[in-house]
Amino acid sequence: MREAMFIKKNVDKWNEYQHIETNDPDETAERFTTLVDDLSYSKTFYPHSQVTKWINGIAAGIYQKIYRNKRRKVSKLFVFWKYELPLLFRKYHRILLFTFLLNVLFTVIGVWGSSSNEGFMRSALPPGYVDMTNENIAKGNPFGVYQQTANNPFTEFIELAVHNISIAFMMAIGGITLCIWTLYSLWQNSVMLGAFQYIFFKHGLGAQSVLVIWVHGTLEISSFIIAALAGFIVGHSILFPETFSRWQSFRRGVKDALKIMVTLVPILTTAAFFESYVTHLMSNRFDAERKFHGMPIWSSIIILACSLTFIVWYFVIYPIHLHKKGIFINPDGAVKSSDAFNELS
Repeated sequence: MREAMFIKKNVDKWNEYQHIETNDPDETAERFTTLVDDLSYSKTFYPHSQVTKWINGIAAGIYQKIYRNKRRKVSKLFVFWKYELPLLFRKYHRILLFTFLLNVLFTVIGVWGSSSNEGFMRSALPPGYVDMTNENIAKGNPFGVYQQTANNPFTEFIELAVHNISIAFMMAIGGITLCIWTLYSLWQNSVMLGAFQYIFFKHGLGAQSVLVIWVHGTLEISSFIIAALAGFIVGHSILFPETFSRWQSFRRGVKDALKIMVTLVPILTTAAFFESYVTHLMSNRFDAERKFHGMPIWSSIIILACSLTFIVWYFVIYPIHLHKKGIFINPDGAVKSSDAFNELS
């Protein structure tokens, strides 16, 4: 076949492949196969022709698209955790700081209210909880509440994980009430925390309570703060749409909040595991009636230090580090560096 006839027969098809993209993987594969056949024929009969180079360029473009999509599928989860989530938290660092300060304020109010009025403390904690804790302290087992379901720790683990995750998601969903429910939930949990801690500090058990309660509490309380952040993001998107329509802003806020909530599922599950298995063992150390004194104190300190380091590093330090390096996420999901616009993923 003459080269002119070969070009005339296929030029429309090549133009279509070059200028009209398709997202159908079957069609993409068919185009690539067809181009490989055409390229093989062209190289055989017209090896030095410009049409050979043209077909080769089109085929190479489709090949790169196939390879890039395949690589993204493999690395999508990796990119999400390594870049997308930290950069998302960097975007909302100011709201995160605001949420953290609110949590501290409400906790301080819980402590102050409990020290000023026992009725306030009793109203902040579940019914009968103050009397039960005082009785446990009097019996020499101040953290006995963590030993009540110790015969079936796996059931306790599942129940705690489901309970805490549901609370976190309700705090996030509360953003649609213009943050009123989110704010109330944060108030309720923070005041309860302050009242709960005050009981032990009042009886000179502050250091022991930190070693026991915050084994799981570091991840749990941090997760509730982040869940409140998600709720405030939703509420902020409704109240302050900026250059978007209110509906567009709301959709963007919900999308970001859902990504943030994905982070909390494994963290709250880990916290529930610590509370069911590790906190119970640590509470035994301060039970005067037990010969076995549970876990050594250094193990609690290591868990506390690792949990706190992870929270501060992943949600605060690492996002700032990525931002300073000029790394960002393109609308198509690719990770780029602003220094040279190099793809990192």
